[in-house]
Amino acid sequence: QVQLVESGGGLVQAGGSLRLSCAASGRTLSTNAMGWFRKTPEKEREGISCINRSDGSEYYADSVKGRFTISRENGKNTVYLQMNSLKFEDTAVYYCATDPDLYCSGDPLNPADFTSWGSGTQVSVSS
Repeated sequence: QVQLVESGGGLVQAGGSLRLSCAASGRTLSTNAMGWFRKTPEKEREGISCINRSDGSEYYADSVKGRFTISRENGKNTVYLQMNSLKFEDTAVYYCATDPDLYCSGDPLNPADFTSWGSGTQVSVSS
């Protein structure tokens, strides 16, 4: 079992930046794909980025490509999401998730494929 804790959310003006962190504990060696999702009351959970432990490859949804960067520090069992040029529509609760067997490819992320989830961190962007 893997426990995930997100941090780094907050309130920022449009055009600003935030860096989210996701710290993993427990059976961290079993993690491969680490993903970031976001959710608003009006929309379904959206998979926005993912990184693979095995080869470091990354995936981004079109909505964040070129603005967000995912990275991981395996020694610290932590994954980061650097968010630049934030827009009002980026406002959401952001979650990290992982699965031991999943490999993120170019396909849209499916929340059902991820077995461990954090409790989320709120990101609010003022226009």
